[in-house]
Amino acid sequence: MSSFRPKYVTFDCYGTLTNFEMAEAARDLYGAILSEPAMTEFIRVFAAYRLDEILGAWKPYAEVVSNALARSCRKIGIPYKPQDGETVYQRVPTWGPHPDVPVGLAKVAKHIPLVILSNAMTAQIPSNVVKLGAPFHAVFTAEQAQAYKPRMRAFEYMFDMLGCGPEDITHCSSSFRYDLMTAHDLGIKSKVWVNRGHEPANPYYGYTEIKDISGLPGVFGL
Repeated sequence: MSSFRPKYVTFDCYGTLTNFEMAEAARDLYGAILSEPAMTEFIRVFAAYRLDEILGAWKPYAEVVSNALARSCRKIGIPYKPQDGETVYQRVPTWGPHPDVPVGLAKVAKHIPLVILSNAMTAQIPSNVVKLGAPFHAVFTAEQAQAYKPRMRAFEYMFDMLGCGPEDITHCSSSFRYDLMTAHDLGIKSKVWVNRGHEPANPYYGYTEIKDISGLPGVFGL
C-alpha cells in the first residue's frame, strides 16, 4: 500500500484495461493457412512491427495496423490483402475490458480522478471506454497528441492538458516498452505494473506490481 495519493491515476487502455485482441484477429485471418509454429511467429512479428510503425511521425492508426500486417505477411511469406488491414482496424472499437477491470476502476474512481492516455484514434476509443464501467475525468489519444507512446511527446501532451507534472500522477500499464520505461525517464515516480503476462518483470523501472485491476484500490489503501 502506498501513502502517495496522486491528483490523477493515468492508464494505458488497450492491453491494460481493454482486452487487446490483435493476436486473435490475426489468427482469424491467417490461422487456416499457417501451421501453429508459423502462426505463433506471425503474432510475434506483427506485435514487433506495430511498435516499429509508431516510433516516427504520427500517422493514423489504420495505417499502423495495415503497414504492420503487410510487413508481417511479407516476412512470413504469405499474401497480404489491403482489406485484411481494414478488417483488423475495424475490430478495435468492439473490444471490451478484462473481467477484473470494471469493479476495480469504479472503486478507485470514487476517490481519485481517472485518465486514459491511449495509442488510439479519437473517434474509435469512446466505444472501448464506455465498456470499462467507470467514469473517466479525461481520455487523451495519440491522435490528439500527434504522437504515440512510447514517445515522450504523448505524455507531455497529457501533462499539458491536465495542468500537472510527473510528480502528480500514478501511471498504470501492463507494458514496459510502451509506457513504464518512458514514465521512468520522465520522472514519474509512482507507477503500477499490471502483470498480464505481456512482458517480463523489470524491477529497474520501479513500480508496484498487481496481477490485475482488482488490486489497484489496495495500492492507494482504498
